[in-house]
Amino acid sequence: MKAIVVEDLKYEYSPRGNASPVAALNDVSFSIEKGEFVAIVGRNGSGKSTLARHLNGLLLPSRGTVCIHGQYTNADDLIWNIRTTLGMVFQNPDNQLVATTVEEDVAFGPENLGVEPAEIRERVIQALQKVNMEEHLEHPPHMLSGGQKQKIAIAGVLAMKPKCIVLDEATSMLDPQGREDVMAILRKLNQEEKITIVLITHHMNEAAQAHRIIVMDNGKIVLEGTPSQVFMEEQILRQAGLDIPQVSALYLEASKAGLVEEGRMPVTMEEAENIFKRKFFTWKGRNDADRPGEVRANNQEIISIENLSYVYMPNTPYERQALKEVSLKVYQGEFLGIIGHTGSGKSTLIQHFNGLLTASEGNIKVAGIEPKGKALKELRRKVGLIFQNPEDQLFEETVEKDICFGLKKLGLTTDEVKNRLEEALAITGLPSDILDKSPFELSGGQKRRVAIAGVIVMQPEILVLDEPTAGLDPAGSIEIYRFLDSLRRERQTTIIIVSHTMEEVAQYCERVVVMDHGRLAMLDQTRNVFSQKEVLEQMGLDIPQVTELFYRLNRDNPNVRKDILTVEEGVLELKRIMGGHQESIC
Repeated sequence: MKAIVVEDLKYEYSPRGNASPVAALNDVSFSIEKGEFVAIVGRNGSGKSTLARHLNGLLLPSRGTVCIHGQYTNADDLIWNIRTTLGMVFQNPDNQLVATTVEEDVAFGPENLGVEPAEIRERVIQALQKVNMEEHLEHPPHMLSGGQKQKIAIAGVLAMKPKCIVLDEATSMLDPQGREDVMAILRKLNQEEKITIVLITHHMNEAAQAHRIIVMDNGKIVLEGTPSQVFMEEQILRQAGLDIPQVSALYLEASKAGLVEEGRMPVTMEEAENIFKRKFFTWKGRNDADRPGEVRANNQEIISIENLSYVYMPNTPYERQALKEVSLKVYQGEFLGIIGHTGSGKSTLIQHFNGLLTASEGNIKVAGIEPKGKALKELRRKVGLIFQNPEDQLFEETVEKDICFGLKKLGLTTDEVKNRLEEALAITGLPSDILDKSPFELSGGQKRRVAIAGVIVMQPEILVLDEPTAGLDPAGSIEIYRFLDSLRRERQTTIIIVSHTMEEVAQYCERVVVMDHGRLAMLDQTRNVFSQKEVLEQMGLDIPQVTELFYRLNRDNPNVRKDILTVEEGVLELKRIMGGHQESIC
C-alpha cells in the first residue's frame, strides 16, 4: 500500500463577484511510497499549498481523488483518521500554537484524539525529545524563537503518531540555523522512523536532500525525478520561476565552459567537493588573483548611531535587553545587509531608523534628524520601513488606494499623485490593471510589491526591508532585488535589508552588519564577512553555498581563493586556477 496516491486531481476556486472559476490544480497525478522523502517545489501561485491542503482533507477535489494510506479524503467518516495519519506543519509557526505552555501545546492533538492522560504525557515527552526541545516543557511558546516554535509545531504533529508529515514552507521564516535544525529532524524521522515526509519549499538546497522532487507550475506537474535528474533540466526550472543549488549551477556553467566533462550533476556540498577536488585541484595554478578593494560611491553619512542600547519592558519581570551599545554609520546610496540569528536584535535595530522605537541609551541621527518629538513626521517621510509580512501593511479596498494612502497627507495635486503612482508601478513591475483589485486577492509576491510601492511613492531617501523575500519563489526574489538595486542606482536611495538568505546578501550588498545577542559583532565588506566562516558558524549563521565549496577546496589547495561570493565568480576562479583565464574577480 502506498502512502499517498493522487489521481486526476482538479480544484477550482471562485473569486469574488461574478468572475469565472479559476483552476488552481489541473489533472494532477502522482504517488508517494511509504517512507519516501519527497520535495514539492514551484513558484508562488503554482498550486503547491492548494495541493498540500488536499492531502489531509482541508480542501476536497472538484474532480479526481486523494488517497492517504488507503483512505479517500472525500469520505466524511474517514477524515478524522486521515488527519491522524497525515500531519500538517504550516509556514508560520505562530498560527499553529494554541496553548500557554509547550507541554499543553504538544498535548493538544492527542487530547482531541481521546488518548489517555498517562499516554499523552509519554507522547509529549517523546515528541519533544525527537525535536530536541524537552528542556522547554514549561516555557510559554510565544517567548521562543521562530525556529523553536517550528520545532514545537512539529512535536505537536509527532505526538499524534502520524505515518506521514507534510510541511508547507515550514522553514521559510527561519534563520540558517533554524532551517538546518528542522531539516536534520526531518532526515532523522525519515531515516530512523520511516515516516513519510512531503516537504514544500522554495529552498533548492533543502529539495536536494529529498529522494525525489516534484515540480509544479500553473497547477500542473511539469517535472519529476531525483534531485540530480530535476536539476539537470535547468531551462524548465527557470521557466517555472525556480533555480537550482549553487553547486549544481556551478557544475553546469563549468560544463558549458569546457572545464568539466558532463556526468552526474552534484546536488549536495559533499558531491560537489568530491567532483571539483578530483577534477581541478591537483593543479597548482598561480595565486595571482587580486582582492578587490572597498569601493563606495558616496562617503556622505545618512545614518549615524553611537552606543545605541534598547531594553524591552524595563523594570518588569520580562525585561530584556535587545540592543547593547551598537555603533554604526550608513552611507548615502549604499546597499547594506544586516544578518544575525533569530533574536539577535536585527528587527529592533531597524525600528530605530524611523522612530518606531526610541533608544534607551545612546544617540542616533537619520538623514540629519534625531528621531523624537515633532521631528518624527519628517523622519518618516525620509525613511520607508517594510515589514516581513506584507499583509500587515495592506488595509485599503483596492491596490490603488493602498499605494496612494500616504500621498493624501502631502497635499499633492491630482497630476502629481498620478505621476508618482505610475512611477511606483514601473519601478516595482506591477501591471496597471492590478489597481482596481483588492490587495488581499494577490499572491505573496504581488502583496510585497504593493507594500513596497506604497512606500516608494513617498520618495524616501532610505528604504529598509525586513526579510524582503521570505516566502517568495526564486523568480520573485530576483525581481525584488533587481528593482531595489535599480532604485539605489537611479535615485541614490539607501537600501538596508535584513535577510536570512546569505546568497542574496552576497549577490547584492556592499557591506554587511552581523548582529549577535544584541551586539554588533561584525561590520565589513561583504566579501570579508563571508570569508570568516568559523566566526559566523559560532553565531548560528552560514555562508553562501558556493562560498562554502571554495572554502573547502582552499583547505586542500591554498592557491584557490576562498572568498568567492557567486557562481559567476566561481567559474572565473576555476579558469584562473587552471591557468587558462587571468581575469580577476570583482
